[in-house]
Amino acid sequence: MASLHTLAFEIGTEEIPAFDLHKATGQLEKLVPEALDAVRIPHGTVSVHTTPRRLIVLAEDVADETEALQEVFRGPSAKIAFDAEGNPTKAAIGFARGKGLDVEALERREENGAEYVFAERSVPARDVAELLPGVLEGVITGISWPKSCRWGTRSEFFSRPVRWLVALLDERVVPVEFAGLTAGRLTRGHRFLAPGPHEVAAAADLLPVVEGAFVVTSEQAREQRIRAGVAEAEAQTGYRAELPEKTLLEVVNLSEYPTVLVGTFDEEFLRVPEEIIVDAMLMHQRYFPLYDGEGRLTNKFIVVTNGDPAHAATIIDGNERVVRARLSDAKFFYEEDLKHPLETYVDRLDEVVFQEVLGTMKDKTDRIAALARHLAADAQLGAADAADAERAAYLAKADLVTNAVVEFTSVQGVMGSYYAEASGENEQVARAIADHYRPRFSGDEPPASDVGRVVAMADKLDTICGLFAVGQGPTGSSDPFALRRSAIGIVAMLEAGLPVSLMGAVDASLATYADAGIGFDRDDVRAQVADFFVTRTKVMLRDSGASPDAIDAVLAAGVEEPAQVIARVRALEAARTGEREAFDDLATAYARANNLRDAELGEEVDEALMGDAERALASAARDVESQVAAALAADDYAAALAALADLRAPIDAFFADVLVMDEDEAVRANRLRLLNRFVGVFTDVADFGKMAKGGK
Repeated sequence: MASLHTLAFEIGTEEIPAFDLHKATGQLEKLVPEALDAVRIPHGTVSVHTTPRRLIVLAEDVADETEALQEVFRGPSAKIAFDAEGNPTKAAIGFARGKGLDVEALERREENGAEYVFAERSVPARDVAELLPGVLEGVITGISWPKSCRWGTRSEFFSRPVRWLVALLDERVVPVEFAGLTAGRLTRGHRFLAPGPHEVAAAADLLPVVEGAFVVTSEQAREQRIRAGVAEAEAQTGYRAELPEKTLLEVVNLSEYPTVLVGTFDEEFLRVPEEIIVDAMLMHQRYFPLYDGEGRLTNKFIVVTNGDPAHAATIIDGNERVVRARLSDAKFFYEEDLKHPLETYVDRLDEVVFQEVLGTMKDKTDRIAALARHLAADAQLGAADAADAERAAYLAKADLVTNAVVEFTSVQGVMGSYYAEASGENEQVARAIADHYRPRFSGDEPPASDVGRVVAMADKLDTICGLFAVGQGPTGSSDPFALRRSAIGIVAMLEAGLPVSLMGAVDASLATYADAGIGFDRDDVRAQVADFFVTRTKVMLRDSGASPDAIDAVLAAGVEEPAQVIARVRALEAARTGEREAFDDLATAYARANNLRDAELGEEVDEALMGDAERALASAARDVESQVAAALAADDYAAALAALADLRAPIDAFFADVLVMDEDEAVRANRLRLLNRFVGVFTDVADFGKMAKGGK
């Protein structure tokens, strides 16, 4: 019986960026098995281990040889492969060449009553050790990096310079070559604690040797080590750490042997807004802040270091000096900004370009204020709230030119709210400024007040309409201005109850651009923006579990307002779920009526030509039509659907008792008009024909 082996492969590098490393780990988990399978190398489990300085792959149970293969291919029929004289045609010659055979090697065989030509070839077993260098080199070049580099005089590309290669099949070295390096059995340890080189005797020893050199070889193990250290720090200080997922992932992939330490900064910096301190620590230094039992920020923070734990005091001191410098800058910027009222920064927004055709951030500010005025009127806000919305919209972008936001960009909006309060603006204006970027992502909370929602919607919609107007709408693969995210935010606010018309706001926004002299086809852009929001709404509904047919049924009724689309889809699905059989029968009847009707005949019926079933249907249609109209006027879609359900019995009776296509032309036309009226009752609610086959 053939023996099985362990394959170990390590690519040693300079430090790879954290998020690129995370993505490469996922790629290798698929890339390596696929590379082995492509050349038919039998193998067992493949595991991937990565750190900032290395990518390691282990494959168990690798065979000595590939599997021998006997391949049989069916080609064209014999009458196509050979002419009348029995000579091979181009079809036969091409088929044979494609299989690496001479045409004389083709065989004729009968299959399913017809004769075909077949090619048969044997693929012998190959020595796996001979194949592995090429396979592993392909793994190196097969990793896709967001950014790659070249180094020295090399022409090869990789995320960071490759410094060593280890490739072992049990005790044998696999001579993989890349970038002037040839794989051997020498690996490296932790850059400071055990740099090496370290010799690896056999493939199964690679992980133990690396781990013995102070390297934690997997994301999961490093995260567990960090979380354990954080828990110990929390117990030591009595405080609580927050570990944002994105920052934690980055920190996990910044060190090979992470150690958790606790640092301290001067309490005087706590007088600076908390958001700046957290931004300085999390975003700039990848430190984790600590909070007391009441959720207040403390002057303690957590450092995850890749240094020697024996020198913890020195490491802490160095990091404290870094934090002190960053927070001193933040304190200085904040105090300098407070020397001027927030309003004085608005005119400086002319220094910041929003988009080359659409003008500066000052131009955008003026448009947002105008759009907020429109939205406040549409939402029927009181005079004080409407004034607050316009004021907040005017000040919303002012902090972009303040010192603090220029240095700490993630606190834009938040700093504006602090400066607004310090300038004497009321609490609602300040809160709306802080909230106007929300919701920032799917699932994020929208602004708490209608004033905040008005300002947030005005900002997002101005961006969407403006970029569509200048032909910069998102494509399938590109959305540099995050317009999809902005649209999702607007839909979320409308769904949350902001009582405004989206399309009315779109018209108002496009009007501000037209008034500014920007040339575009208003009708075409309006249609593009409407379709963009419909698509976003459909995606949101599908993501929430709504049935595609229910969504299509509502949209077929010509509904454009996202809040109405969402409410109607949910009401439609609730009605179908509540009385499935009755609902499906009604949908089927609607589809039948819709297929028979003739819209050109109109809806005026002559009761003198009707029988009992027809009169009952006509009467029910009149009653339900008025009920549906009243329900839709009140945005009560459940009531509208309940009213439509009352049509089930009369339409069933109609189809049971009446032959629609009567020989008498007048009777036939009258019955078709009645069906037109029946279908018309549904028109403003949903196209039930799209739901006749059911839901999910």
